[in-house]
Amino acid sequence: ALDSADVILTQSDPGDIESFIELAHKTTRKMKQNLFWGAGYNFIAIPLAAGILASIGITLNPALGAILMSVSTVIVAINAILLRLDPKNNG
Repeated sequence: ALDSADVILTQSDPGDIESFIELAHKTTRKMKQNLFWGAGYNFIAIPLAAGILASIGITLNPALGAILMSVSTVIVAINAILLRLDPKNNG
């Protein structure tokens, strides 16, 4: 049974089920936030990197583009870590 279970309750506390469901909802919310951030960032950054505004003198240096992409990744990672730092989730 342990190998096939998605969730294992280690104590006989029904409140654990409620906590698990709440954590699942928070996790889903974080996933949506990260997806929205990543899609929004790419929606803006990719055309800039491709030079869509070059005709009016706005260009994106490739090195700056690489740094901004790394910053975007760090923001997504920090947002995910914030879920773990929530004291309600550490039980």
